[in-house]
Amino acid sequence: MIEYVKGELVELSPTLAVIEAHGVGYALSISLNSYTAIQGKKETKLFVHEAISAGGRDDSYTLYGFSSKQERSLYRLLITVSGVGANTARMILSSLSPAELCNVIANGDEKMLKTVKGIGLRTAQRIIVDLKDKIVQSGVAEQLHVSTVSSTSTVNAEVKDEAIGALTMLGFSPAPSSKVVISILTEQPDLPVEAVIKLALKQIK
Repeated sequence: MIEYVKGELVELSPTLAVIEAHGVGYALSISLNSYTAIQGKKETKLFVHEAISAGGRDDSYTLYGFSSKQERSLYRLLITVSGVGANTARMILSSLSPAELCNVIANGDEKMLKTVKGIGLRTAQRIIVDLKDKIVQSGVAEQLHVSTVSSTSTVNAEVKDEAIGALTMLGFSPAPSSKVVISILTEQPDLPVEAVIKLALKQIK
C-alpha cells in the first residue's frame, strides 16, 4: 500500500500531477485544491489513495493524490456515500476546501452542496446524513479547526439563503459567502438581509 509519494514534480495540470521518485514517474489524479497547494513547487509530497477497479478487460489501477491527510480522509469518507463515485468526490473537493466541506456538512447546508456539478438534492442530503457524525469521529473537523456544532438553529434560514444568493450574483463564490453569512447571523441573528449583505461584502476575501 502506498502512503504517499514524494519527489520532483515533473508535470502538473488542474487534474493530474506526475511526481518522479527514484526514477519512477507516478501519475496521480488530483483536485483543484491540491493543484493550488502544489502549483509552482519543484518538489512535492502527495498523500495517496489507491483505487483498483476489477471488471475483466476494464481493470484499472488509479492513484489519487492529496496535498493533506485531511483532504484524503474526506475523500475516503465521500466515496463511502451511495451515489458518490471517485470523480464526484474529486469534483466536490475541487469546489470546496476541506474546511469549507466540513462546515457545509456540519451545518446541513444541502444548497451549497448542490452548487457542485453533478450533485442533486438527494445526493446532497445523503452526504450530510451519512457524514455528519463521521467527520467528528474521524477527527478531520478538529484537525481543520472547524466547529461541528450546527448553527442552523440560531440562523434565520430565509435571510441566510437570500444573502448568499445575492452575494453569488455579485460574483462571489458560494462557499466563502456561506461561511461569512452564517458567521454574521450566528453573532447577530436579528439582522435584516440588507445589513447581512453589507457586512459580508466587507469580510469576504
